[in-house]
Amino acid sequence: MKIPVSQVLVRFLENLGVTRIFGIPGSHILPVYDELHDSPIQSVLAKHEQGAAFMAAGHARVTGSVGACITTAGPGATNLVTGIASAYADKLPVIAITGEAPTHIFGKGGLQESSGEGGSVDQVALFAGITRYHKLIERTDYLTAVLNQAAKHLLAGTPGPVVLSIPFNLQKEMVDDAILGQAAPARPPTAAPIADHYVDQSLALLRTSSRPLIIAGYGCIRSDAQAALRTISETLNIPVTTSLKAKGAFDERSALSLGSLGVTSSGHAMRYLEREADLVLVLGAGFNERTSYLWDEKLLAGKKIIQVDNDSQQLEKVFHADLVVEADLGAYLNALDAAVAQQAIAPKAPVDVTAFVKQVRQEIDAAGETIFDKKFDHIKALYAWLEETFPDGLIMFDDNIVFAQNFYRVSTRDRFIPNTGISSLGHAIPAAIAASFALHGAERRPVFAMIGDGGFQMCCMEIMTAVNYGVPLNIVLFNNETMGLIRKNQHQHYNDRFIDCEFENPDFSLLAKSFGIRHVRVEEVADLEALADSLDFMSGINLIEIPIDRDAYPNYSSRR
Repeated sequence: MKIPVSQVLVRFLENLGVTRIFGIPGSHILPVYDELHDSPIQSVLAKHEQGAAFMAAGHARVTGSVGACITTAGPGATNLVTGIASAYADKLPVIAITGEAPTHIFGKGGLQESSGEGGSVDQVALFAGITRYHKLIERTDYLTAVLNQAAKHLLAGTPGPVVLSIPFNLQKEMVDDAILGQAAPARPPTAAPIADHYVDQSLALLRTSSRPLIIAGYGCIRSDAQAALRTISETLNIPVTTSLKAKGAFDERSALSLGSLGVTSSGHAMRYLEREADLVLVLGAGFNERTSYLWDEKLLAGKKIIQVDNDSQQLEKVFHADLVVEADLGAYLNALDAAVAQQAIAPKAPVDVTAFVKQVRQEIDAAGETIFDKKFDHIKALYAWLEETFPDGLIMFDDNIVFAQNFYRVSTRDRFIPNTGISSLGHAIPAAIAASFALHGAERRPVFAMIGDGGFQMCCMEIMTAVNYGVPLNIVLFNNETMGLIRKNQHQHYNDRFIDCEFENPDFSLLAKSFGIRHVRVEEVADLEALADSLDFMSGINLIEIPIDRDAYPNYSSRR
């Protein structure tokens, strides 16, 4: 039976497990939208294509399945770039379907054409560096191969975004429906068994170590290795610190947790790494700029290192390791756990992490190196209030990373999703909206978007997407009427020569009223007490405004 290519594309998305697609229609993509009309896939109208890409990524992050977005040609596609780049940096399985001008007008100056012909925008070149696979499909005879390549990259062990651009006339072209069977998505790869010699070498290093430390990265979350990580830590008395992106891989309320490691953190984990650790297990962590304190060589000097990652590009990228294991973190930790039990490896001497943190905190205070002074007490109290109010967990998308990194102890019941990829402002709100769409039944938890006022004004229009679809959302807006990081850097490194960092905000209570959502303002710690009674965090849409003195700066230097 003959069916249009537009139907093939929609059926392909269904076979990938896509349940929701975010985007904005345009004339060059309407044949695909017409097929979505009768599909079980829910199409969600965003307010901007960048928001649609962030939504697709947020959906992929929370569900672990393929996220999808759809746009028209030209500006519709180009507006995706930042969101797709963010998904690329975060290795998320996101597919973007974009329209294109008909092939018979390529090179003639067609409306919104982006074929790269005749001086038009070259969309293939535009997406080449930020996708795992991108194809402008000009003929149907290789469509099966294109779809198979797309599925391969989306379902890989280390996935990434895919962009498929389909000219208007090809969307309507008729092809044999047998193509659907030929383009069946491949099954995700299963983790390969861990070679015995890797486990044996790991045990040998652990036996000779007196103070091992685990640095857990996002790979522990991606591979669902949290349970095995906890077992290894508790069985052998090994403290754990995480990268910022991996907060929640290990319960930060555990007696063995040192919190997260990084230049914007309190410094407890960094000092333990420097002073105490003789063996470091780097598990799924890239040791990037933030985590490594700008690649400070003193951190790992004189220590044995085991590095495990399923991505070969991360292995020994910035340091030499004594043992390098390219493997799935879940498979490795489960194999190591079984070997520890079988060979009865003795636990290390107990570490009083609480006492160590207390001592370090006293040192930091005495040296005047505390990151936050009393001007941030209401912010600190907010995160303590979140811990107390939502003991069963919440989902937090965070564009304003430094507060949560220091004040919020993420449990394994929480999902903490910092905007670490390319650190683009305006991510938290659309990504959180997508998460709310995805949660049902027992999975439902309050969803929070933490964002500064600069980033808020880049994406606040997407609040109406939540309103239009009745999606619950809690926005915590930090209002200091400035681009806080820029102003801090200009204060620290440019002699207070402030330029293009200050602005006036709208009246957020009136803005919230215009959206038809609730607004509250938390100016001091006492204001938190009324929040639980005044707001519906599970079903409502709430804007919680937190004013901050624009001259209050976190006391750390990014050296920029």
